[in-house]
Amino acid sequence: MATPSKTPPGADPKQLERTGTVREIGSQAVWSLSSCKPGFGVDQLRDDNLETYWQSDGSQPHLVNIQFRRRTTVKMLCIYADYKSDESYTPSKISVRVGNNFHNLQEIRVTALPHRDECLFESYSYSQLLVSLFFLQQLEMVEPSGWIHISLVNQRTNEPISTFMIQIAVLANHQNGRDTHMRQIKVYTPVEESSIGKFPRCTTVDFMMYRTIR
Repeated sequence: MATPSKTPPGADPKQLERTGTVREIGSQAVWSLSSCKPGFGVDQLRDDNLETYWQSDGSQPHLVNIQFRRRTTVKMLCIYADYKSDESYTPSKISVRVGNNFHNLQEIRVTALPHRDECLFESYSYSQLLVSLFFLQQLEMVEPSGWIHISLVNQRTNEPISTFMIQIAVLANHQNGRDTHMRQIKVYTPVEESSIGKFPRCTTVDFMMYRTIR
């Protein structure tokens, strides 16, 4: 029986932010956890420090709840996990649920994106067929050490989801560990292109006469 290949790391989200196509919106949400050890909670999950982490303190599944004040478009989640440091605390299976509130959450099919920077925000132009093969009801990770990119784009419409709430559920850990570690979670919305400063290209003979200043 073949050994599952390790989950490859994705690009640093800060690089993706610099492309100008996405914006991190986690600060606009209210975050809560199903449980946590004192000093290892939401603050550590959102502090931009890969050396700190959330540590759960209860039975599985371990939940991260992200609630927005209004319906919000979300294109992608980025989760940082480090098997080398966390071993049995590292998630091995997660699911993502969306809805209006805790009472109507639905588990959605998520995409484990191919880990090439240029395909992440260019309409997933790098092999649409390959991307479609990655849609899973639950996402399994094998000894991840780095950023995991999870697309929340609708498979049929190619549009990002619009939701009031996202719940990330850790269903299992490596080595049958009980509690979990997550080091960072980031939430991204697409940046709408502005029409300001954009002009039609000069293609007719009349336009071509005036395309330069004399």
